[in-house]
Amino acid sequence: MQRIRPVIVDAVTHFNNDDGWAMASHVALSIILALFPFMIFGTALASFLGANAYAETASHLIFDAWPESIAEPISREVVNVLTVERGGLLTVSVLAAAFFSANGVGALRVSLNRAYRVTETRSWYVTRAQDLVFVVVAVLVIMAISFLLVLAPLALKLARQFAPWMETMISAVDNWRILVAVLVLVGGLITSHLWLPCGHRKLIEVMPGIGVTLIAWIAGALTFASYLNQFATYASTYAGLASIMIALVFLYIIAAIFILGAEINAALLKARTCSEAAQGPAL
Repeated sequence: MQRIRPVIVDAVTHFNNDDGWAMASHVALSIILALFPFMIFGTALASFLGANAYAETASHLIFDAWPESIAEPISREVVNVLTVERGGLLTVSVLAAAFFSANGVGALRVSLNRAYRVTETRSWYVTRAQDLVFVVVAVLVIMAISFLLVLAPLALKLARQFAPWMETMISAVDNWRILVAVLVLVGGLITSHLWLPCGHRKLIEVMPGIGVTLIAWIAGALTFASYLNQFATYASTYAGLASIMIALVFLYIIAAIFILGAEINAALLKARTCSEAAQGPAL
């Protein structure tokens, strides 16, 4: 505890002093603004490449990790948006959707740079290209998952036919949506911490903050969902804007925890550097 306490104090202090709450609101709003464009761009690209199951898969991957009371209104509107026919991949609207999707990635990069206490040294066009690459890679990953899931029912049917003794394991695989959503979430966190902010970090150096982020996200999501079910009056206060306000508050909490996770990693790296400096060079 004597080693952990200074790290936590350093992380929380830097978070407060470096506008962490303001960055969390910036990230939350940027994600809301990027969510629908990302889904539109991904659906258009997937349709162009023949992955017609993209929209359903993406909706599950994004929203299955959210509490149902928060995700249901937003996911319903996403489905409504994705059912609108569009003119093809290379249209102004779809290109604009890709641009706004990249803005969400840019907000994450800025918040991580602040949390890791580094100054961005890459050119603006390099970071902008990186943002777009992240968006396209995310779409391709979801497309690959959607292709694999087309084969999943057939594989499960064959497994039940030829290996009935594996029924327990097969039944667990049937609930693939939450499992895949968690795996994609962990993969996204690792990718963001390693490659979005400026500088170089090892996997082992970012795992503590990622672990704290996942645990705190679960606790925060459950607490906020319980609050909505028992005490909140968003519907009467915000009327038709209730669902978007709920999503914004939820994403604000999630973004603050995400930034704090990076702050913990930075504080651990700082403590390790100070400890090595105090010990002096090895003989």
